[in-house]
Amino acid sequence: MSTSQPDRSTSDLPRDVNRAIELLFDRKADDVVLLDLRPVSGATDFFVIATGRSDTHVTAIADYLVDELKRDGVRPFGVEGMRSGRWVLVDYVDFVVHVFHPAARDFYQLERLWGDVPSRDLVPESQT
Repeated sequence: MSTSQPDRSTSDLPRDVNRAIELLFDRKADDVVLLDLRPVSGATDFFVIATGRSDTHVTAIADYLVDELKRDGVRPFGVEGMRSGRWVLVDYVDFVVHVFHPAARDFYQLERLWGDVPSRDLVPESQT
């Protein structure tokens, strides 16, 4: 998706963003990308974008993310799209997680829309 190099270190990111990324990889999310919106947006600092392989997988990833972050004391401000499984948006105010079905991700092209911000293609720690 993105043209950036795979990044194996996320130690410079806020704890909750790191945890969200771990949880995405726990549920086998594909093509995880981090967009750093701090230079251009006052609304949120980061977008974390991931892909599931089916509607069910998208929903399972997002549901797991919300449940596990709640256990850590981090509650979403809002969740949209959980029923459809095509694009689930989980808003944590300082960061927003987008979990897409592959066709929806190709259609909306958030990385291209926000192409002027720093981005990182992320890989699971097991691949480091």
